[in-house]
Amino acid sequence: MTRTVAVVTAGMGVPSATAKLGERLGAAVAAALDARGETAQVVRVEVRDVAHEAVNAALTHVAAPALQEALDAVARADAVVAVTPVWNGSYAGLFKLFFDVLDPDALVGTPVLLAATGGTARHSLAIDQAMLPLFWGLKAQVMPTAVFAATEEWGQASGLTARIERAAGELADAVRGPAGDGTATAAGALHQPAASRARRSDPFDDVPDFATLLASVRPGG
Repeated sequence: MTRTVAVVTAGMGVPSATAKLGERLGAAVAAALDARGETAQVVRVEVRDVAHEAVNAALTHVAAPALQEALDAVARADAVVAVTPVWNGSYAGLFKLFFDVLDPDALVGTPVLLAATGGTARHSLAIDQAMLPLFWGLKAQVMPTAVFAATEEWGQASGLTARIERAAGELADAVRGPAGDGTATAAGALHQPAASRARRSDPFDDVPDFATLLASVRPGG
C-alpha cells in the first residue's frame, strides 16, 4: 500500500533551513515506512509558493487553483510533516496563514510530526508553546517527538539526525496503526483513510451562474 506524506514547509528564503529540514524529515519518514513494508509518496508543499493566494483566500474565502491543490494534498495525506521557522518566539505568520485557510476538519485524526528551525536551541520552546496548541485545535494526532534544528546543528555532529530518525519512526508507526492497517490512532480516534477525506468545500459551489439567472428574467418583470 502506498502512503502519502505531505511535507509542509514555510521557509522565507530560497534556499532555507526550514525547507532543508523538511526534505530530511520527508526522506526519513519514507525510509521508515519502507522498512515497515510500506511504499511512501512524499508530497512537498512550500507555503512560500502560494503565499499571495493564501492571503487572498483568507480575505475572500476562495482558493486559487494552485493553493487549492496544496490544500487538497495536505487534506488527503496519510500523514503530515509541518515545519516552520521560529519568528519572535512563535511560528511564522506564513505558516499559520496556510493552516488558517485549510479546512478546519482536514487534519482530524491525521498523524502530524511537528518541526521547527531557529537560531539557538532556546527557540525550540515555540514548538510546545505555539505549534502544539495549534494542531491540538485542529484535532490532529501529534507525534510525541518534535524536531527542532538550531543553526549550529547544521554541518556538524549533533543529535539532530537521531531526533529525525526517531520522529520519523513514530510517524511511520502511527500511519500503519497498531495492527499495521492505518485505521486507528494512539489517541483512540479513528484515522480517516486519505481517500475518504473530502476535498475542501467551496462556499460558492452552489451559486448559480449569470446565464441561469438571466434566463429567469422576463421582459417587464
